[in-house]
Amino acid sequence: ASIGKFFRRSLRRAGRREGKDGASAAENIPPQVPQGKLGERSSVFYSAGQFFFEYLVVVSLKKMPDGHYEPKITYQFPKRENLLKGQKEEEERLLQAIPLFCFPDGNSWAPLTEFTSETFSFVLTNVDGSRKIGYCRRLLPSGRGVRLPEVFCIISCLGCFGLFSKILDEVEKRRQISMAVIYPFMQGLRESPFPAPGKTVTIKSFIPESGTELIELTRPVDAHLEHVEFQALLQRLSPPLILHIFASSVLERRLIFLAEELSVLSQCIHAVAALLYPFTWAHTYIPVVPECLLDTVCCPTPFMVGIQRRHLERVLEQPMEEALIVDLCQGKIIRAVGDEEEILPGKLQNEMLISLNRHNNNNNTYTSEQVNALVSEAFVHFFVRLVGHYASYIKWGRGSPGSFQERAFCKAIASKSCRRFLKKFVKTNMFCLFIEEAGKSRIPQEGNG
Repeated sequence: ASIGKFFRRSLRRAGRREGKDGASAAENIPPQVPQGKLGERSSVFYSAGQFFFEYLVVVSLKKMPDGHYEPKITYQFPKRENLLKGQKEEEERLLQAIPLFCFPDGNSWAPLTEFTSETFSFVLTNVDGSRKIGYCRRLLPSGRGVRLPEVFCIISCLGCFGLFSKILDEVEKRRQISMAVIYPFMQGLRESPFPAPGKTVTIKSFIPESGTELIELTRPVDAHLEHVEFQALLQRLSPPLILHIFASSVLERRLIFLAEELSVLSQCIHAVAALLYPFTWAHTYIPVVPECLLDTVCCPTPFMVGIQRRHLERVLEQPMEEALIVDLCQGKIIRAVGDEEEILPGKLQNEMLISLNRHNNNNNTYTSEQVNALVSEAFVHFFVRLVGHYASYIKWGRGSPGSFQERAFCKAIASKSCRRFLKKFVKTNMFCLFIEEAGKSRIPQEGNG
């Protein structure tokens, strides 16, 4: 009950902020502050030198009197001490929510002899709106006979899925030896500064019978793509469907993604949100929704959520307007508004379609990082073509934020179909936030035409 209350409060807070300034407390990817030409990469909120993580928790399944299993934190590293009273209360609420997101697929478990480990992520939000990302590795402990899976969850304020996946690989390798081998490695990691984009940090770690290992962790050069895997989306959805999803997200509609695997849900939703760069999804954003909170999610405001496919019937029973329901297992759209193909300007839509088809048919000749860069470039180019002239329509006054000339901005586009789209897009929270930040920056910016 307390977790449900915490979750509902988060949604209410998100709704209030959306009404005020469009920033959602449940959003995952940090807002990008426009400080240069549209499409320039920004590493805001990913500053080097921070701790890699706040803490590592182990979540295990404990059998209850009714025969069901309930997820509980069985280890936390490091221990939280010397917190103020208010901080402790908020920390306790977050710690209560973590087990629920580590085992979002309910409490009907049975001991197993085999289980394929999986990696996924989730997002939790503090009262002040700051976000914590949970990077999870669910695995079966080594041993004989039937056992229950457990989750190693690293909580961090930093968005870098690839890097934390590698860290979880090391955690899993050590788990097969002994729990005691994990913590010296995590302590070494915690004492190391988070590297700048493109840089590497080396962690020394001792493993019994293997000696000291040197583990290199490198961040991608492009910080905005380090939480993204576009290949996951391209493997499951055709380019036309990806564009329909993009069109719905650009107009800030309700999007529900269905898949059975938690890793597929979190990867694909992160990818969809990243298509909006340099804009940010400014509403409720939950890559994996716990089963007990399904009814809470279908709120009247826009949302982007991931739900396990076994709950499809419950999802379809929910009253929703302007909702897009995407089945990632079968690669199809189950429910749509019907106008998705007409939202984006035709010429630009065709250009993106050609680009996606090219990347989709590359026969694995590109690396994951190359696919990320090429796909992102196609969508950034779309925004540059449509709104790259925004800086010319911010009027700067002395001692006050810039004022955006919306009508003149839309009129500056010659194409009727582009103008028609632009008149809708300028009303979205993501565009308003972008312009608001540009107006606050007090730096006259050069737009790309």
